[in-house]
Amino acid sequence: MNKFLPLVALLAGCSFIPNYERPAAPVPQSWPAAAAVSPAPSFVGEWQTFFTDPQLQKLIAAALEHNRDLRIAVARVDEARALAGIARADRFPTLDVNLQQQAAKIPGDLNTSGQSMISRRYDANLGVTAFELDFWGRVASLETAARAGFFASEFAQRAFRLSLIADVAGGYYSLAELDARLALAEATAKSRVDSRRLVEQRRDVGLATDLDFLAADGAYQGARAEAANLARQQAAAENALRLLVGSDIAVLPAPTFVTLPEITVGLPSEVLLNRPDVLAAEQKLIAANANIGAARAAFLPKIVLTAMAGTASSALSGLFGAGSGAWSFVPLLKWPLFDAGRSEANVDLAEVRKNIAVAEYEKAIQQAFREVADLLAAREHYAGQLQALEAAELAQAERLKRVAQRHFGGVSSYLELLDAQREHFTAQQSALAVRRAQAATGASLFKALGGS
Repeated sequence: MNKFLPLVALLAGCSFIPNYERPAAPVPQSWPAAAAVSPAPSFVGEWQTFFTDPQLQKLIAAALEHNRDLRIAVARVDEARALAGIARADRFPTLDVNLQQQAAKIPGDLNTSGQSMISRRYDANLGVTAFELDFWGRVASLETAARAGFFASEFAQRAFRLSLIADVAGGYYSLAELDARLALAEATAKSRVDSRRLVEQRRDVGLATDLDFLAADGAYQGARAEAANLARQQAAAENALRLLVGSDIAVLPAPTFVTLPEITVGLPSEVLLNRPDVLAAEQKLIAANANIGAARAAFLPKIVLTAMAGTASSALSGLFGAGSGAWSFVPLLKWPLFDAGRSEANVDLAEVRKNIAVAEYEKAIQQAFREVADLLAAREHYAGQLQALEAAELAQAERLKRVAQRHFGGVSSYLELLDAQREHFTAQQSALAVRRAQAATGASLFKALGGS
């Protein structure tokens, strides 16, 4: 027997968990040329440092406190922490105090006296029940998987928190755009009703035709319809923002566009591997890797110990008397011989799930790379687009001014004036849309880079 002890000791020190190696990031080592940006001051800090608008800061703070989805995410972290604690507790013996009475009536034909009798037994024990000696690391593997699951849920909660911050900022900027566009549409409608009145007066004295009046009336009605459409969108945007914030805000603050700080972006390997969603995917991969060890250990014998020490007596008064000491020790060796392929299938299942986790981890990195690259390119191109649109807006405003002078001087037709008004209105609306998109891109980039 002694010659097997070194082998048992060697196996006891073995672990069946495969060595974890982080998969190589399946993305380029640098950002695409289209996403290249000029050096800018680095941004490091919490969201309050990045989003400096006091009104937006209040909304984000309220969302972080009241948003129900975030509360659920936080509760999921607490749930995973508790599960990890349960898995860790399985690595240690559980001590129980047992107080027990046994009473039985024995018929006369089953005892030597020939008369029925009542037997009683009282026990008081301190013991360990069904404690598994973790020679092969099965319980340790399960603890590793549970701990990785806890970290995954914590990183997922951080990722959701960043998404919530970016969503609130995006909703705030959308509302700012709609407020400005609605104000512009209402001012345009008021201008066009004045223009229609003027055309009507000119028609009455023969200086304008019915066609001019119909064109003026159509332009006015179109402006009214656009204002009503924007008012509907504004109400929907307010409701969406209230849902994100999660609290009853009677009056939302009048939103404004505030220039966000620039962010210097490092190499993809520095940026992507620190994103909470990528970290969560990696922890799921670590858990799947550990589960392979637990599945492999199921092929080997399991040693379970049950031990009790205490007192026993046939009478309650003698339970702690002299000579009442009692103990029991029940070691159990369980070696699986045949389970119709269940253990092999569990190993195959664990390995397939690890392969899935590897693919999901790599996919998370690829999606993160695309998201950051798209936002970097958008940040650069939105700046150029906005500059061009603002220049176009100034040009259309000057054109409208000159066409109006020509029209009221009797040189050009009203249709030319109407066309200039429409072009100016379109240029103003386009500039507002791109200004909102540029601000939302900054908020999304804050999220895509992991929050700092």
